[in-house]
Amino acid sequence: MAYHFYIDGVLLPVTPASLKIKVKNQNKTVSLLNEGEINFLKLPGLSEVQFEALLPQVSYPFTNGDAKTAEYYLSKLERLKIEKKHFQFIVSRTTTKGKLLFDTNMTVSLEDYEIAEDAKDLGMDVKVSVKLKQYRIFSTKTIQVEQTKNGETPKATVTQNRDASTAPQSKTYTVQKGDCLWNIAKKYCGDGAKYKEIAELNKDKIKNPNLIYPGQVLTLP
Repeated sequence: MAYHFYIDGVLLPVTPASLKIKVKNQNKTVSLLNEGEINFLKLPGLSEVQFEALLPQVSYPFTNGDAKTAEYYLSKLERLKIEKKHFQFIVSRTTTKGKLLFDTNMTVSLEDYEIAEDAKDLGMDVKVSVKLKQYRIFSTKTIQVEQTKNGETPKATVTQNRDASTAPQSKTYTVQKGDCLWNIAKKYCGDGAKYKEIAELNKDKIKNPNLIYPGQVLTLP
């Protein structure tokens, strides 16, 4: 089975050997007099993701796609951290014959990452340990208090701001074996000529519109 890891649309150069996703809950157990323990069921907590990734400094035959130097991926992680940006974490799983299996697709935030260099074991390469946390979209409310005359009770108006989860979401497509941009554009955009728009939207992943690879996650117009 083949795995591909994407952080904010960027394919990791070497697929991590393992992945841990901790699915948390917030249930609370209490003890009642003469009743024993009971469990209060609450909404799920935020899932946590951990993995280690190798960032090569030289080209290896086992790297994924158009791999770049370690500096590129470390800069990407640092931007996600300092810009306080939530993003998509995607793991694409395919069989050896290219059949797509289930995906992991989570909106997450970057919590921590740790960089390791070891001349004996890693040579010039770098290893990074990454911790992500599920990001849950939430909305806010605005309360406006209107002053009244003659001692009447002030009136408060509550406005429900738009939930960000209902905002228009960009569509994505995971490339399958045998796909080409023209066919993807024709099927999902209604016009094969729109392959140029797809290539432009994904120029960080597509260097040549004639060359796309299974497992790539493309943003569609």
